Amino acid sequence: MAIFGNANPKQVLPKTIRLLILLISAMAFSQEQNGKFTVDANYFYGNILPHNNTIRHLITEHPEGILISFNKKTFGEKEWQSAYNFPDYGASFHYENTKNETLGDLYGLYGHYNFYFLNRNLMFRVGQGVSYNTNPYDKNTNFRNLAYGSSWMPSTYLMLNYKKENVFKNIGVQAGISFFHHSNANFQSPNTSTNTLAFNLGVNYSFEKSEENQRTTRVFDTINYKKQPIKFNISFRTGINESDIIGSGQFPFYVLSANIDKRLSRKSALQFGTDFFMMKYLDEYIKYKAVAYPEEVHDADTDYRRIGVFVGHELFVNRFSIETQVGYYVYSPFDFLGPLYQRIGLKYYATNKIFASMALKTHGAKAEALEFGVGVRL
Repeated sequence: MAIFGNANPKQVLPKTIRLLILLISAMAFSQEQNGKFTVDANYFYGNILPHNNTIRHLITEHPEGILISFNKKTFGEKEWQSAYNFPDYGASFHYENTKNETLGDLYGLYGHYNFYFLNRNLMFRVGQGVSYNTNPYDKNTNFRNLAYGSSWMPSTYLMLNYKKENVFKNIGVQAGISFFHHSNANFQSPNTSTNTLAFNLGVNYSFEKSEENQRTTRVFDTINYKKQPIKFNISFRTGINESDIIGSGQFPFYVLSANIDKRLSRKSALQFGTDFFMMKYLDEYIKYKAVAYPEEVHDADTDYRRIGVFVGHELFVNRFSIETQVGYYVYSPFDFLGPLYQRIGLKYYATNKIFASMALKTHGAKAEALEFGVGVRL
């Protein structure tokens, strides 16, 4: 992993993007089942939220765009499908016109899940993918774009829709609200990011209107999860990031984590553990601050390493699970971004014991790193 320290950012980022696309493709298409396919197209119009004063000059008009999605329904062939009320999964394409030449436009490709409520009239979608920005920051030609430090970036979107299928033959309608988050997770500075909140209106089309595929509630899993013993987990995470000092350079980071977890049910487990962080960008940032702002940092050799303890929750879907954690630094000689941190991520269990992960580590609304990891659950 030491090669990251001397790598060209333009060479490193495509490798990360390929890994993201691989995870997204696995999430969207790994389950092979019989069922109906649908496609939906939405027009959206909204606002970029002014979450940071440094991007207020970039919010000049109301952005608009389109979201086109391809979905596959589930009908209960797998136990997880009925456990989650028969969700859809699929892929989405997103285009957003920000209405600001400095900010540029956005194109995104996502994998997503649709979850249903209220007799399947209310749909909640979660999408994760990668986006491309047409006009990122450049110190010579576009120094005002403090939102995006790179063209390629991870992206997340949420959608809550009222949805009716087959209103007229195979055509249905949907409407609701959408939220799009674009941030390169500190791969490269600047990284103020944007959040777009929008109203959306669209149509959906079912390729089949046949009722041959009936949803069936199946119980394949007879495990009593509450009686399962506490499990021990070890994981290693890594990646690259840069400090807020533009042009300071990308550096690797390494995180070693250990935790215990206790399954509460088919869907949930609680976690308690500890993290050991070695963020090399922080080492360089401390040295910079000691020279540039000696009244704030007196010792350039202040230890940049940190140790945290965390509590968390894991939501199991199929081979995928979603982790959410809240941590507190018990060792942090350099006070940076506060004592609390959060992590939200996706895990894929290759076996019952071995998993891969991708997670975003933040301090409130401030992203610090996108972590890629592997681990074992004993």
